[in-house]
Amino acid sequence: MNIIPINTINSLEEIGKVGQSVLGTPSTNEDGLSFQSIFNDAIGNVKEANEALEYEAYRLATGQTDNLHDITIASTKASLSVELFVQLRNKALDAYNEIMRMGI
Repeated sequence: MNIIPINTINSLEEIGKVGQSVLGTPSTNEDGLSFQSIFNDAIGNVKEANEALEYEAYRLATGQTDNLHDITIASTKASLSVELFVQLRNKALDAYNEIMRMGI
């Protein structure tokens, strides 16, 4: 949601823009990214990191590689991507709960 400070609202047209950002189109940040796209990217990162970990584990188990550092790096990337996703989810739930507590 785009928050427009009250002191910058000078006309009814700008008030209409506030309503559109709340009700109509998905909100975006300064870079033009919506929350949904950021959330989808986080999910994609978790999937990619998990696939890379499984691939490195397969290579190590089948003897195709003996580099333990590759599986360690893949494991760390996978755990960090999951932690980032969980924190993103927690922040989204906190924001939702805060909005639900607001009085109208």
